Amino acid sequence: MSVIGIGPGSAEHLTPKARTEIETADVVVGYGTYIKLIKHMIRGDSEVVSGTMGREVERAQIAINRAKLGKHVVMVSSGDPGVYGMAGVVLEVAAKDPIPVPVEVVPGVTAATVASAILGAPLISDFAVISLSDLLTPWEKIECRLEAVSQADMSIVLYNPQSQERIEPLTRAYEIMLKYIKPETPVGIVHQAGREGQSSSITTLKNMLNCNIDMVTTIVIGNSATRIINGKMVTERGYDLQGLI
Repeated sequence: MSVIGIGPGSAEHLTPKARTEIETADVVVGYGTYIKLIKHMIRGDSEVVSGTMGREVERAQIAINRAKLGKHVVMVSSGDPGVYGMAGVVLEVAAKDPIPVPVEVVPGVTAATVASAILGAPLISDFAVISLSDLLTPWEKIECRLEAVSQADMSIVLYNPQSQERIEPLTRAYEIMLKYIKPETPVGIVHQAGREGQSSSITTLKNMLNCNIDMVTTIVIGNSATRIINGKMVTERGYDLQGLI
């Protein structure tokens, strides 16, 4: 079986390998929203197993069980399956099964790189990606990570920043970053990166919370070398540009 990344959702960001896996699959398993994005690629005679958030282990077990029957099974993740995706749990579930099931991980385009391309080149040097969702990671650990990367002068990408019911994590992250990062540091806000309805804007860390931010927003905070060049966020890497016309 394979665990594939479909990228942000648009067909243009889907790798040829991932498309081939979908089109040749006997069984396609995934979160319902992601299944809808690739529905037109699934064979008419393929079995589709979709579900809701929070049932990841159950879906992984279903996929493994179908694979043990000799079916070509594809587990779908958005972005890259190894970046907050399904690759880990599928490998864990497969390892617990007494019958060996080979699992191939097919990479995809993750939101950080899609957002970076939309904004310019803010991740040209070292960067960190942190999810503000504490569903599977204790908030205390997330805070420790924010403290560490904010002091390291790295560009920072925030996933799952805020929902209508969950506002405090982003506010707390903002307070932590402001302790170590200059308020005028460029910040990119990308909504629905790579999907229909995509929008983006560039602001500063100081004004970040004034922007419209939700769970499908990716936030990119620059480092001390990040500049706005022709309307794009660019993190200077240190190349000598002296003498250029």
